[in-house]
Amino acid sequence: MDKKQKIAIFDIDGTIFRKNLQFELINELSWMNIFPRKVRDQIVTLYTNWLEHKGTYEQYRLGLVELYEKYIRGCKLADVERASKIVISFHQDRTYIFAEQMIRKLRKENYHLIAVSGSPIEIVREYDKTHLKFDAVFGSVYAFDKKGVYTGESQYEPVKNKGNLVKQYVYEHNLTLEDSYGMGDTESDASFLDIVSNPIAFNPNENLKAIAQEKGWRIVVEKKDVVYDISRIIKDCDISF
Repeated sequence: MDKKQKIAIFDIDGTIFRKNLQFELINELSWMNIFPRKVRDQIVTLYTNWLEHKGTYEQYRLGLVELYEKYIRGCKLADVERASKIVISFHQDRTYIFAEQMIRKLRKENYHLIAVSGSPIEIVREYDKTHLKFDAVFGSVYAFDKKGVYTGESQYEPVKNKGNLVKQYVYEHNLTLEDSYGMGDTESDASFLDIVSNPIAFNPNENLKAIAQEKGWRIVVEKKDVVYDISRIIKDCDISF
């Protein structure tokens, strides 16, 4: 019997990509006048509130989703794909050093690489095609009609349970979770980090940090161009960060 291929699962926003693909997509759609210009002010407010500790990262993320769902209805698939190409051509190299190192290492070791993101699938696919070149990527899916016009209906949101998606994918593609890797930055990633052999909470928000500490997961923080593996520090000193 052939030995099953090992898998590694990555979140994208805040894990590989330094910012948020959905934020950049909404911003570009606003500049293109596909979305109203006022939407740009709204996403900037969401982002600023998070930076200034007036809201959590999860509130910021959910705010982006709500705005996208509100204004995508009636827009054309072709316009979203065009905006995605513009965003990725400009931002594709804005990645974390540690994520790039892990991807290169695991690719060299013949891991099956997938990414699971809450951002719209159109920009996730463009990012994969241009930069990641993973074996598979998943993102939020919004319905469109035969004319390529979005209906406003959300068909699929992998962020609601990334762990179930990974389990199904592993089964359908005859892979193994033995010696598997997972890397994410928020609590929405905990469901897949919980099932891999080598979970990494990378630049975690407060909620994921608490989960990682409780479960003894590896915690890695990247600041500027320096990577810190702080799991041992937290354990030995019993401090929070």
